[in-house]
Amino acid sequence: MKKILIIGGGAMGSAFSIPCLENKNKVTITEPYSKVFIKNLTSKDKFHSALKMKLPKKLNFRKYSKDLLKEKFDLIVIALSLSGIDFIGKELKDLKIKIPILVLTKGLKYEKKKGKILTISEKLNKEFKIKDISILKGPCLAKELAKKNQTSVIIANKNVNKAKKLGNMISTKYYLIEYSKDTVGVEISSAIKNIYAMIIGAGQSLNAASNLFQKSIVEMKYLIKFFKGDVETILGLAGIGDLYVSAAGGRNSKMGSYLGKGFKFEIAKKRFMAKDTVEGEQLVQEIAPFVLKKIDKKKIPLMINLIKTIKDNKKLNIKV
Repeated sequence: MKKILIIGGGAMGSAFSIPCLENKNKVTITEPYSKVFIKNLTSKDKFHSALKMKLPKKLNFRKYSKDLLKEKFDLIVIALSLSGIDFIGKELKDLKIKIPILVLTKGLKYEKKKGKILTISEKLNKEFKIKDISILKGPCLAKELAKKNQTSVIIANKNVNKAKKLGNMISTKYYLIEYSKDTVGVEISSAIKNIYAMIIGAGQSLNAASNLFQKSIVEMKYLIKFFKGDVETILGLAGIGDLYVSAAGGRNSKMGSYLGKGFKFEIAKKRFMAKDTVEGEQLVQEIAPFVLKKIDKKKIPLMINLIKTIKDNKKLNIKV
């Protein structure tokens, strides 16, 4: 039995606790700032409002504190939103944590002073001096994982043996895990697919969406090369696999459908998705300054179009 701490009580962090518990691990979950999720996890029946289901009674909730991080865990899982990475990075750095870290969070960070984009693992390593980092990505909808539907994900670490050690700790008959050394490619793929899922969602027919899917893959391949990842990663779970799931039924695709119908982003967000987090929009806001300045716009016309649509609050104008 291993002791696992999950930081982040949202849908994914909570759903992830289920395969961890089924592997007979002792799992503790904590939530630093969401009052809604804290209320869910401390309720008598542990009914999670985002997952629309009761979580296992064995799942132990603890109030977030630095003292909690000091306890002896075998694994710390980061399942916060992108905006929480700086917060938890500072906390872990202050305590000089040497416990293995597994990152579920998807996204990229733009370092303005350095003029470069960092993956989450790069930021945690370079800025917060955290060494033992693995990342878990792939086509995984939290609600389906919580229902124990078959789900395949990929764990990446430059030391594959470390990734496999974590895989053995959390895999089940329905939670299947692959492994990769390409941490950069896996993180870049899993982040930018949120932008391309929005673009694909804008297609107002299957024919149009299919065309946009193909063009999205071409742009993703270019971007992987640009950031020095392995192009083959695009063909795996973190690339096409994750893009398919997001385009078929995620929040990014849903927002894209409204943009495709002619709504401006701010109007669509306020009218139809006021309470939803749209990861693709968050990523656009984060990386737009770098993309618009450093990357050849002719190579990524779909991404450039979406960036301008969101940043300038204009109607989407993608020619299929």
